[in-house]
Amino acid sequence: MPDRPRDGAPEPGTPEYDWLYGSRPGQGAPPPPDATRALPQQPAGSATPPPPPPGAGRGTPPPGPSSRPVPPRPTPPPGAPTSSGGRKRNLHPWRWVVALLLLWVVYLVAVPLFAWSKVEKIDAFPDGDRPDEQPGTTYLMVGSDSRGDLTAEQRKELGTGNAEGQRTDTIMILHTGSGPNLLMSIPRDSIVSIPGHGDAEKINAAYAYGGPKLLVKTVENETGIRIDHFVEIGFGGFVGLVDAVGGVEICPKEDMKDPLAHLDIEKGCQEADGVTALGYARARHATENGDLDRIAHQREVVSAIGHEAVSPWSVLNPVRYWRLNMAAPDAVAVSEGTGPLQMAMWAMAMTRVNGDTGLTCSVPVRDFAVNWDEERAQQMFDAIKDDDTSSIGKDLCTTTGLPR
Repeated sequence: MPDRPRDGAPEPGTPEYDWLYGSRPGQGAPPPPDATRALPQQPAGSATPPPPPPGAGRGTPPPGPSSRPVPPRPTPPPGAPTSSGGRKRNLHPWRWVVALLLLWVVYLVAVPLFAWSKVEKIDAFPDGDRPDEQPGTTYLMVGSDSRGDLTAEQRKELGTGNAEGQRTDTIMILHTGSGPNLLMSIPRDSIVSIPGHGDAEKINAAYAYGGPKLLVKTVENETGIRIDHFVEIGFGGFVGLVDAVGGVEICPKEDMKDPLAHLDIEKGCQEADGVTALGYARARHATENGDLDRIAHQREVVSAIGHEAVSPWSVLNPVRYWRLNMAAPDAVAVSEGTGPLQMAMWAMAMTRVNGDTGLTCSVPVRDFAVNWDEERAQQMFDAIKDDDTSSIGKDLCTTTGLPR
């Protein structure tokens, strides 16, 4: 490499590096203001920061930590994604609604199942020959007049007397199927043949002689109708059911006063509590037609109980729902093999036995001594056996059983 001339002038064609290394004293002009220059070195361990470079403070922040306070980090809105990628858990109001609805459904299912576990089951069906299976479903319903489960005070309040033994104060057949529901009363003084006890007995004596089995056998023999389910309601339970649904509406067509039934009411529709409803269903000395009017009143009250039991208020009111279900074990006993589903269908059917949705009748009779009208009664029984209740006309289905 050739030596640089002594006067410091660069050789022709040689690049000038004075702008980088600086010129030696006495050689050349000073570097321009923005030319790169060596910065003074900060001694090690010194706490004094180096001076800012030229141009600092003119729009460019100085190096190093800022002395201004750092604003707080904004809180994300509810439901916004967090830095971890998740979502804040927030229980929305509709979730409370869903939880309450689920609890309510559990309550609606659990209460009747608990009550059903306490209902008495009865061995109600006889051995031996019985009618063959028939279309539709048929319930035999009885109101027991037994006083065994009543205290002396209750007997006095209800006017039941102190009769011993057990007979059926009410006997009804409820049939459901392809046609209108049919609720048919059998007068308790109907003269029939009771197996093993004679050919001219009152039908309610069958229960006293042999309990549900003999009554079922007697009814099946006399009508040819196969009984699928048996339901028994006692005096005390009847009152409890009426009170549990908040009372029922009754519509007597005349003033009724029967001291034996503890009944004294005026004609016209009115609300009745359990005691009044029981007296209304039992009174047989307060109307012209006696027992025939009484069985019509029984159908009226039983239908009213069913109507109230399945009303929306009985479901939406938790207290009433509980009372109604808890009244059932004290009110009814059912045949073995009858489950809660069949009883629910029975309750629903009891609300559809009046008007266009059902038929309310008595066994056709030919006189006030409640001797059955063989021809008309057989027509009624055949229609039930064939599940052909739609063929039953008003001339056959009457309130008292007497022809129109």
